[in-house]
Amino acid sequence: MTDDRRIELEIEVPGTPEEVWRAIATGPGISSWYVPHVVEEREGGSASASFGPGPEMQIAGRVAAWEPPRRIVFDGGEGVGGFAFEWLVEARDHGSCVVRLVNSGFGTGDEWDDQYDAMTEGWKLFLFNLRLHLEHFGGQTATASLPMTMWSAETDDVWAALSSGLGLPEEIAVGDRVAVSAPDAPPLAGTVVRFEPGKMALLVDSPAPGTAFVAAESHGPASCGVSVWMYLYGPEGAAAVERDEARWRSWLDAHATPVA
Repeated sequence: MTDDRRIELEIEVPGTPEEVWRAIATGPGISSWYVPHVVEEREGGSASASFGPGPEMQIAGRVAAWEPPRRIVFDGGEGVGGFAFEWLVEARDHGSCVVRLVNSGFGTGDEWDDQYDAMTEGWKLFLFNLRLHLEHFGGQTATASLPMTMWSAETDDVWAALSSGLGLPEEIAVGDRVAVSAPDAPPLAGTVVRFEPGKMALLVDSPAPGTAFVAAESHGPASCGVSVWMYLYGPEGAAAVERDEARWRSWLDAHATPVA
């Protein structure tokens, strides 16, 4: 590991430091824009993150620093090493804050280069979702649905197959309302708030209020991670996740075949 290689990102978000702190330092808050978390809210407390259904996707850690509402650090535990994530909150005028992330613990070499680049892009997307959460759903808690699978093709081909399979328009622009029209896919509809080839972010109104990300991301030559991630609010959102998450996983697995 090297101390001088780290991801440093920041974003301005609406809310008071206390409101932003809840979003970045508590289990319900983090679960509403990143991945499901359980956080013991004190220095030295435990913290766990769930990146998927299998036991290997459950990542344990600790709260290495707890300084509400300004600074929190998550790491793997005393003497464990690996990644550490420092979050800093700075109040700005007009009811906003700057949130700064410092993600350290990277090594050197080609494999680390790929991981560094992938994590940087991932954090940019999650920070954007943090802003959406605070702007549109501040104080509420979302239920996350995080289905993902691997398709064996180049990113452009995967995105074309994915969007066609879902029945999405060929031309998509920010501000458009789009809806999944494939008869074998669960419902998903909303307004496009960010779009670039291979990635689309939605402010969702169906199957429940929330946010969603449809993405095809390169994982090396002819290998692509395909995801339809949602963060849905209220009892209606929790019911939709329970009903549809397994259906989305099955859909993604089934539709990978024609691209392979």
